[in-house]
Amino acid sequence: MSYSGYQCLKVRSSQGVAFVTIEHPPINLFDMALILEVDRVGRELEADSDVRAVVVDSADPDFFIAHADVELILAGSEEAREAPKEPSFFQQMVDRFRTMPKATIALIEGICRGGGSEFVLSMDMRFAALGNAVLAQPEVAVGIIPGGSGTQRLPRLMGRSRALEVILGCEDFSAEQAERYGYVNRALPPEELRPFVENLAHRIASFPAEAIARAKAAALAAEPPVATGLTEEARLFDEAAATPAARERMRAFLNAGGQTREVEGVSGAFHASNLDLVSTPTSSE
Repeated sequence: MSYSGYQCLKVRSSQGVAFVTIEHPPINLFDMALILEVDRVGRELEADSDVRAVVVDSADPDFFIAHADVELILAGSEEAREAPKEPSFFQQMVDRFRTMPKATIALIEGICRGGGSEFVLSMDMRFAALGNAVLAQPEVAVGIIPGGSGTQRLPRLMGRSRALEVILGCEDFSAEQAERYGYVNRALPPEELRPFVENLAHRIASFPAEAIARAKAAALAAEPPVATGLTEEARLFDEAAATPAARERMRAFLNAGGQTREVEGVSGAFHASNLDLVSTPTSSE
């Protein structure tokens, strides 16, 4: 398969491994352009019989995916919606990387918050760079909730209490902390990360495709069903995004420089989990 025509992604294949590199400046924002390409590449990878393992990384060492586009969420919250009867488009898009009959691996070198975190949580394995990688689910700080599967993935990985610490605390987790909590498989020195992940992916890809697919299917069968939980998450996300408090906080985040490289970096002025700089809590909160 040629994997041509992408603007936000670069895709190359080597010995049964597809390497998908996100390249969507300035901060790899999960906007509609990137969403549509991730959906497309997921479908193509799923159908490609020559691919046994998938590695997703970023061309920007400072940003894996900053988060979902807050302007897109704000625009969607203006629409009257019926309660969803199935997982959302975004949830289904990232879930494909969990269910496709290939090993899926995230190589995380920079910031990976919000929808970016939910994307990597849907993959089979996550490996992060010590001193560089940052993971977080900061949605509650701006009045919404993780709506791309985070409320379902994190409790399964690390238990309810630690998951709620991540979701309600809205703090950044370093690679070291993330490894300790089970957010990622391993945290490795930056110079060791890529060789380790590439060696693992090529080792997996050297095995029979049918065995990889069956082993993954058996492991998926051990998990509790997720569709009902995703649908409930989608309903609660839509409700939260439509509240005046959430809309106020999302606008304040954007007005204060959110979604720019200068303030979204680890050393920037703030990020979405800093309540005082995003908005002053209202009486309804």
